[in-house]
Amino acid sequence: MRIRTRRRAAVVVGGAVALAAPLVVAGGGTAQAATCNVTTGPYQRQVEQFLGRPVDGVQSAADCTAIRSFQATHGITPTAGYAGPLTWRTMSTMLDQRAAGTTPNKAGKCPTNLGRIACVDLTRQLSWVQDGAKLVYGPVPVRTGKDGTETRTGLKKIYYRNINHWSTIYNVSMPYSQFFDGGIAFHSVDKSMWNPPGSGGCVNMRITDAKTYWNMLKNGDDVFVYGNKPGT
Repeated sequence: MRIRTRRRAAVVVGGAVALAAPLVVAGGGTAQAATCNVTTGPYQRQVEQFLGRPVDGVQSAADCTAIRSFQATHGITPTAGYAGPLTWRTMSTMLDQRAAGTTPNKAGKCPTNLGRIACVDLTRQLSWVQDGAKLVYGPVPVRTGKDGTETRTGLKKIYYRNINHWSTIYNVSMPYSQFFDGGIAFHSVDKSMWNPPGSGGCVNMRITDAKTYWNMLKNGDDVFVYGNKPGT
């Protein structure tokens, strides 16, 4: 999401807490009433393995039901049970997030010499808060800018906070908004964090995480954004 500002608008881009949302969804959600795609997809084996299905690389009715459920849960369209690139990209991101465990900054890409800082890794679609090198919250999944409205990278500072912000551009509520780069903010949404294609540039969060960020951060705190979101 973006808000209007007087300056030129920018393109909108804790002990440890593990990812709270399940990274593998094999049976939840409500599949859309669409015809099941019986075609074997290019990522059939990977998707079958991710969903805990028998891995034979051939689409079955049961495979389609499981894939459609996953797609419906995360808003992936068409919701037809096809093991295509977008479905596998979403699953692959989830696997990368799970692999981060409680050491999301293992590679040292987020600065550790600035005190409290909120880190945003676009590549893994993860965010966390650290004090120096000490992880104090996260990592948690986030939903960042889509192709064309990518979340901009670099070192920023939180400059404006509004717990009940309303976007006049998108005509939507943006609870727990903390703006750090023009119209780019951390804020909560009601969507899945894995819902493609992404935001208008803001760093979308689950409400529990956005509320925790609100309580942990303040104006003047640093935010560091790096990486490249898959698909952008």
